[in-house]
Amino acid sequence: MATVPALEKPPVVMPEIPAVQPRKGFRRYWHLYAAISPFYLLFLAFGLIPVGFSLYLSFHRWDGLGSMEWAGLSQYRYLVGDGDFWQSIGTTVVIWALATFPMIFLAMVTAVMLNSAVRFKNAYRVAFFLPNVTSVVAVAIVFGSVFSTNFGLVNALLQAVGLDQVAWLNTPWGIKIAIATLMTWQWTGYNAIIFLAGLQTVPGELYEAARIDGAGPVQIFFRVTLPLLRPTLLFVLVVSTVTGLQSFSEPQVLLQNTANESAFSGGPGHSGRTMVLYFFQQTFDNNDFGYGAAVAWGIFLVVVLFSFINWRLLQRRDEA
Repeated sequence: MATVPALEKPPVVMPEIPAVQPRKGFRRYWHLYAAISPFYLLFLAFGLIPVGFSLYLSFHRWDGLGSMEWAGLSQYRYLVGDGDFWQSIGTTVVIWALATFPMIFLAMVTAVMLNSAVRFKNAYRVAFFLPNVTSVVAVAIVFGSVFSTNFGLVNALLQAVGLDQVAWLNTPWGIKIAIATLMTWQWTGYNAIIFLAGLQTVPGELYEAARIDGAGPVQIFFRVTLPLLRPTLLFVLVVSTVTGLQSFSEPQVLLQNTANESAFSGGPGHSGRTMVLYFFQQTFDNNDFGYGAAVAWGIFLVVVLFSFINWRLLQRRDEA
């Protein structure tokens, strides 16, 4: 019987589908850019533009109302030789040192105690953090009463132990100690919480191994805890430097009624006039906005310099 050959099926021709052209980046993700645009618009309006304008203003003389007058680098040349500006730098550095180093020590001790506490941990954390969220103006008013010459709590304690009264808010070192004490009280709890977060990242096995080797609590702290807390310590020191060198509200409110001068004078003899107070004095008391902008950029350079020095000192110790 003859075999009938199978008929071949005609090839199926698929219709050509035009390739979809991918949309470009911005057109494709425009809704995502729109979602994050408020932050950048606000940063541009209230951050980048004011900073750029202050730099532009520092090269001009301007009283805030009239026309600007080009001054070139003369504002900065005057700033370098301005004795009052250098005095404000010295005052700021002294207050920063008196406040920062005791504050870091107290914050670290507090963090170690909170880390080892068994009961009421959350209550302790809230209590230590409260000074940081309290109004600086209210705190400064309270500390003004505490350091009052005639009715202050500190002088009452001094008299109770047979010592003489101290005019805290009328003497150069008394003013600096009062401001530094306020800043220490305000920031100790905040930095203690940061140190506590760093302590909780230290593995418990290291402490157990140190105890097995016979290390005591002090040796464990200096040989185990402190080296592992160095990144946290660097962060706290840099942040404390930035905030401490820009102190304004504390001396301004604490000393505004102690001298018959401007609220930005820093008390008797300008003993509490920080760099930021000097900036406000030049800008708003003297209506010299151009020179005030130059002072602001001088403050920026000082803060960057001290932050870099602190960072390098801790980095060298870490490398050693």
